[in-house]
Amino acid sequence: MKSWSARPVPELPGTAPTPSVYDSRQQRMVQLPAGSEVGLYVCGITPYDATHMGHAATYVSFDLLHRAWDDAAQHVTYVQNVTDVDDPLLERAEATGVDWRDLAEEQTELFRTDMSALNVIPPAHYVGATESVEWIVPAVEGLIERGLAYRVPGGVDEDGAAQPAGDVYFDVNAAAELKETDPDAWVVGDVCGLTREEMLPLFAERGGDPEREGKHDVLDPLLWRVNRPGEPAWDGASLGAGRPGWHIECSLISLKYLPTPFTVQGGGSDLAFPHHDMGAGHSYALSGKPMAEHFVHTSMVGLEGEKMSKSKGNLVLVSKLREQGVDPAAIRLAILANHYRTDWFWTDDLLADAKRRLASWREAAAKPETAGAEDLLKAVRAALADDLNAPAALIGVDAWAARNKGGAAARGANASAEDRQLAVDLIESRLGVVL
Repeated sequence: MKSWSARPVPELPGTAPTPSVYDSRQQRMVQLPAGSEVGLYVCGITPYDATHMGHAATYVSFDLLHRAWDDAAQHVTYVQNVTDVDDPLLERAEATGVDWRDLAEEQTELFRTDMSALNVIPPAHYVGATESVEWIVPAVEGLIERGLAYRVPGGVDEDGAAQPAGDVYFDVNAAAELKETDPDAWVVGDVCGLTREEMLPLFAERGGDPEREGKHDVLDPLLWRVNRPGEPAWDGASLGAGRPGWHIECSLISLKYLPTPFTVQGGGSDLAFPHHDMGAGHSYALSGKPMAEHFVHTSMVGLEGEKMSKSKGNLVLVSKLREQGVDPAAIRLAILANHYRTDWFWTDDLLADAKRRLASWREAAAKPETAGAEDLLKAVRAALADDLNAPAALIGVDAWAARNKGGAAARGANASAEDRQLAVDLIESRLGVVL
């Protein structure tokens, strides 16, 4: 699957420190490894609706990590998936009377356009779930052979609809038995840190099917859904025609393109369970190694004091803001004004502040000569190395801009064109804000 276009990232003098981040699995700050090769996997969209501000905040946040790694002279292999076949997509396509493939491509293209506008560095590998089926089928067959997955008999769902026999589920209890011989083996809850009682309602809310008859454990996740009339299906070899479950796609895509374990698994905090937890379980069962060294999650974004959700119809869409003439650099600045681990709300005031900030920065950057860029470079690097503290970095740029918008006396005798270029390169390369 094609990715999106990227602006060139200017190089800066010197090398930044390796960033630290908050590992939500370990529930503590961690210093990321200083090796020259790092791997980043960020879960992508299910393309049945346009990019909302929660999506944008997640991808901009991990773009900061990508840029911080680049500045620390580390080569980043960035992978992202697209869940281009899943129940929400099929349901939206049926409700709107369009072909699910057309809907998926339309919304994926809109997402790519939004990401390019927000100046998010594209992944090296951008892979659709439909592209990973050929890897998923033999992997699931192998899990069945090893007793880590099983088929369920036919039955009825919670609405009384018939469910055909043959759906394949991952056996979380059988996987936990691997712990007897390997202390690093995965058990359910290993990533999210929740109790079983806490996981049960979330599993039902976030795509699980705890009421499915024939499952060994209500928390067992779907690996392969056998074909139903009217649904898309692929050749599943011994599994039968069907399509993959949600979590297994990320496991196989990451195993295909990244080392095991890779450095950081990223996504919104609502993915910690079940998606990241179950994906880690699948990866360990398939490889005998942990999926990722660290799990990093972004917090939730609301609107004017309320939770933002499709069901409430109060999504702030990046594409709609762009249609209204909002500069994407201002949208990015509004996001960066909030730390990635803090829940926040999109408001008109937040956007207005971002527009004023952008205008101030651009006014300073338009001066033929500026001063203070070397100190700004140190401040921004220190802020981003400290758990991607974008708000602190923005305050540093604000101070630089305030000084350089003034007259020659404010800038001082050491002002220069080289200083101005360094400041512009810093802002565009490390914060991703186009001046």
